[in-house]
Amino acid sequence: MTEARRIVCSHCGGINRVPSERLGDNPKCGVCHQVLFDGKPVNLTTDNFDQHVSRSDIPVVVDFWASWCGPCKAMAPVFAQAAAEFNTRARFAKVDTDANQALASAYAIRGIPTLIVFKNGREAGRLSGALDLHGLRAWIGRYM
Repeated sequence: MTEARRIVCSHCGGINRVPSERLGDNPKCGVCHQVLFDGKPVNLTTDNFDQHVSRSDIPVVVDFWASWCGPCKAMAPVFAQAAAEFNTRARFAKVDTDANQALASAYAIRGIPTLIVFKNGREAGRLSGALDLHGLRAWIGRYM
């Protein structure tokens, strides 16, 4: 018997149980029938943050950012590329701190970009500042 992983759908928020060995087989959501892994970061808000972070059995890498932040804009393509590379091993998400000030406050975001890795609903690691792809891969690799 294989271990099933809870995967939160980035489209509808539905919770799906997927056998670990089937994560790479393009599984679809049982609720909305969209693919569970599209290799793109999901936008999180105060409405869906807890669902994605606390109900996921894979790590969730969250980028707290703002549209006016130069380093955030510079790191956005790197974050998107890492999301595609770690596609079935971690969920990548973005939180606009201007639009979701309650989340920024709850997680004591003092500078942006700030990256937080959540495992089993708990903060496992935090880093402030922009990274290049090599640095981002290495940092995320510590939590896989």
